[in-house]
Amino acid sequence: MSIYQHFRPEEKEFIDQVLQWKNEAEQMYAPKLTDFLDPREQEMVQAVVGSQGEVKVVFFGGAANTERKRALITPEYFFPEEEDFQVALYEISYPEKFTSIQHSQILGSLMGVGLRRGKFGDILTDGQRFQFLAAKEVSNYIELNVSHIGKVAVQLQEKALIHALTTKEEWKEIHTTVSSLRLDAIVAALSRLSRQKVQTFIKSGMVKVNWKKIEDPAFECAAGDVFSVRGIGRSKFLANEGKTKKEKWRITLGILK
Repeated sequence: MSIYQHFRPEEKEFIDQVLQWKNEAEQMYAPKLTDFLDPREQEMVQAVVGSQGEVKVVFFGGAANTERKRALITPEYFFPEEEDFQVALYEISYPEKFTSIQHSQILGSLMGVGLRRGKFGDILTDGQRFQFLAAKEVSNYIELNVSHIGKVAVQLQEKALIHALTTKEEWKEIHTTVSSLRLDAIVAALSRLSRQKVQTFIKSGMVKVNWKKIEDPAFECAAGDVFSVRGIGRSKFLANEGKTKKEKWRITLGILK
């Protein structure tokens, strides 16, 4: 039985990467630290590495309730501590009395310095203060190159992880029926827009599934998928409760409050 049959075809490349990480940890008998992974990638790493065998995997994102985490694939004897995950916490200092910054601007500015997304963890906020988590191995580069968020001049202050802001997600549940589990049908139910308009969004690259851009309206969705629609926000396919007598799918969706 092939391990790939448990995953979507487009996930094969990442599965190959995880298998390589696992083999390195087993052969070197030493910990293998990854970049920050989104929740779907974490699920795949957990499934591939498993809880049996010579190695195990532990995740840590730098703070409680973080979405993006680094994975440490380790031999059974190794019990990792926080510092083994090499996570740095930065607070963004800016003239908040005179201007404002937003989550999207922060991410755009961080990505603009030439580092890949995997070097950054979550962006944390309490509505006024902003922090972000990053891989410690690129901390000097970040400090030298991040001086503005959008057009706002900022200063970065590294802080101990204990000072990370606490975030909490709340989902509003929606119980509905859809004619199919296609992406356009699910997003139409979430957004209350027509499928025709939703198809335009999808083909224009405005929709992500599990943090990956999907441009095929016929993409088949499954329970657990997370959706992000530009201008609308984030939502989740919470449960598939089977078909009705009229052959429609009865599903539960969640919208991030």
